[in-house]
Amino acid sequence: MDLGIRSPFLDFFRRGEVGKDVRLLAARGALAPRAHEQIALLVLLTEDADSEVRGTAEATLAQIPNDSLAAFLGRPDAPDALRDFFRGRGIEPNAESSAATDDPLVDASVDPGPSPEGEGDDEAVRTGAAQRMATLSVAEKVKCAMKGTKEERAVLIRDSNKLVSVSVLSSPKVSDSEVETFAKMSNVSEEVLRIIGSNRGWIKNYGVVAALTKNPKTPLGISMRFVQRLTEKDLKMIALDRNLQQPLKQVVRKRLQGGDE
Repeated sequence: MDLGIRSPFLDFFRRGEVGKDVRLLAARGALAPRAHEQIALLVLLTEDADSEVRGTAEATLAQIPNDSLAAFLGRPDAPDALRDFFRGRGIEPNAESSAATDDPLVDASVDPGPSPEGEGDDEAVRTGAAQRMATLSVAEKVKCAMKGTKEERAVLIRDSNKLVSVSVLSSPKVSDSEVETFAKMSNVSEEVLRIIGSNRGWIKNYGVVAALTKNPKTPLGISMRFVQRLTEKDLKMIALDRNLQQPLKQVVRKRLQGGDE
């Protein structure tokens, strides 16, 4: 089902790469941090292959007042596919009362688990977060990625499960400074770096652009796009970096020499 909404988080569900435990959480409205993703997920899961997931998604949709759905659908950025889905259920968009925020329409109030306040130095806090995250299931990690602390996000962005790491980038809590830190990491997946490099808001930040271009793990197609935006200082650093791919360094050298790509 094409719902007219594109996000890396939703794409995992579309491709069928999400376990039942996580799909059940999503069907309860407990994962998506924004109304657009929440409603799109619920609609998508009404066609899930598992009857329990389908039934849970239908029950969650039934909890949402029709007025709230109509206001959401009345937003100018609500996709036509979602409007058509709910029209089939007798709910028409109401532009006059359209919602001003993108807050979730279902408050599942899921506790992501204990996240004690950090005590001591930063390293101790990170170590404690890593130890807690190591004991969690994928579903619990996804909840923490969406709703947990900065220290937990710093651990989960490196998780081997791509759904978990991508969930960090979908969190409404993630800051620009965190994204810049993620862009510098060589131990995150290429998918994480590709998503960062494709986000128009994040790549307005020069620090993010420079970090991605200097990161050997960044897909070449992403890093090559940013060469024209780099300062001479950063270009020289890249030209001398033995860890970076030769095609990128060749383009950088041409730029330093005043040539065209």
